Amino acid sequence: MRVSRRAERVEPFYVMELAKAATRLAAEGGAGQRPMIYLNIGEPDFTAPPLVQQAAERAIRDGRSQYTQALGLPALREAIAGWYATHFGAAVDASRIVVTAGASAALQLACLALIDAGDEILMPDPSYPCNRQFVQAAEGVARMVPCGPEQRFQLSAEQVHAHWGERTRGVLLASPSNPTGTSIARDELQRIAAAVRERQGITLLDEIYLGLSHDAAFGQTALTLPDGLGETVISVNSFSKYFNMTGWRLGWLVLPPALVPAVERLAQHLFICPSAISQHAALACFEPDSLAEYERRRATFKARRDYFIPELNRLGLTVPVMPDGAFYAWAEVGALCERWGIAPPGDSPETGGSWPLAFELMRRCQLAATPGRDFAQAEAGRYLRFSTANSMEQLQEAVARLEAAW
Repeated sequence: MRVSRRAERVEPFYVMELAKAATRLAAEGGAGQRPMIYLNIGEPDFTAPPLVQQAAERAIRDGRSQYTQALGLPALREAIAGWYATHFGAAVDASRIVVTAGASAALQLACLALIDAGDEILMPDPSYPCNRQFVQAAEGVARMVPCGPEQRFQLSAEQVHAHWGERTRGVLLASPSNPTGTSIARDELQRIAAAVRERQGITLLDEIYLGLSHDAAFGQTALTLPDGLGETVISVNSFSKYFNMTGWRLGWLVLPPALVPAVERLAQHLFICPSAISQHAALACFEPDSLAEYERRRATFKARRDYFIPELNRLGLTVPVMPDGAFYAWAEVGALCERWGIAPPGDSPETGGSWPLAFELMRRCQLAATPGRDFAQAEAGRYLRFSTANSMEQLQEAVARLEAAW
């Protein structure tokens, strides 16, 4: 059977390929081998707090599983708007909020609503690989712009000016970012949004890790940018990360009002609606007890970061920019590759740097981390991503194994 050219263009998701390899190696090790430590997947080790679980149980018991509006439950849209007001001081009208089947559906809907065949979207390199696949699925072109540690691995307004061409439609950014955990400075983001508005383009911003920011200088939504710029930003968010509801598949968009009808039509046809049970459960995320629990967990994520990043630096896996949000460490691998006799990072990510190092880490340390091959094109082999969304005990054991192997 012939596969479409669209499907053929989609690259493997190497994060998942490596996860399968880690599972196989763990199974082959037998009873005498240490258990594998998984620092490769960006999933909180916390699950939904008690009030959310109880709300889901009530919804199932009461039979509240029918279709909802394509835009989501009105009460949930209002609750999200209230969270923006209390958490970020942002006045976001609930009519601008579209509840989606995860941030993935949000990105797909936004790309389909805004991108035509051949349109270019500027993105930072490194960035989350699925985001460029959404652009390509809408028949657009993801134009990756190399962004180094000197600019926090984030696109700059200067680069937007330099790389904007005849086919450029806008930018797709993430703040905080996966894989680096770094955010865009607010004044820089303001300059980017202004540059895009001048060109009548789109600023699409992935803010799914925003609630996990650890630095007040960065922990602000772009929806509050001055001079009306915040109203031009299309913000993507999710219940997966800060709200610890990964498998519930629930997210949302905040849109300029004029874009809501187009996205609603697409949502009606492509998804009908997000999961009703997940929506009813998510209402409990905004109860005071749940919000207090989320803040306690955010402090726990920060404590893990504050322990793990200095330890990586001490061991020669240097993290050039301290992550200010999310739960990732984007570490340079050159020193460890040299010590272990692995080919240095080069033009081919398959033969040198972080890709072969990731397999060596699994063999020597029973430690799974994610190579840069998914996230970067310019320097894919130079970096390895560790997830700190794991217990402190697991992180401490990972450091002990690294130190022993070093």
